[in-house]
Amino acid sequence: MTIIIAAWISGVALALGGVMALIRLARGPSILDRTLALDVLLVIIMCGLCLDMAVNRHLNHIVFIVVGCLVAFIGSVTIARYVTDRRNP
Repeated sequence: MTIIIAAWISGVALALGGVMALIRLARGPSILDRTLALDVLLVIIMCGLCLDMAVNRHLNHIVFIVVGCLVAFIGSVTIARYVTDRRNP
């Protein structure tokens, strides 16, 4: 019973974080703000998958979480290198 209450509280917190990340993604003044918001959104989605795995006691989403981590890391590094190369001609 307590896992259900904790899952609901966590789900609401993740949903609020997702909405705020979407707002930052839409309103971000720079490409770095949008990239950071997209990374946060991806982490929130992965946390939601982890929450589902914890509540339902399975490991079905573990591949998606690993791939999501790799995509987030490679995307962040690529954007950071692109912005750094653009600023230093």
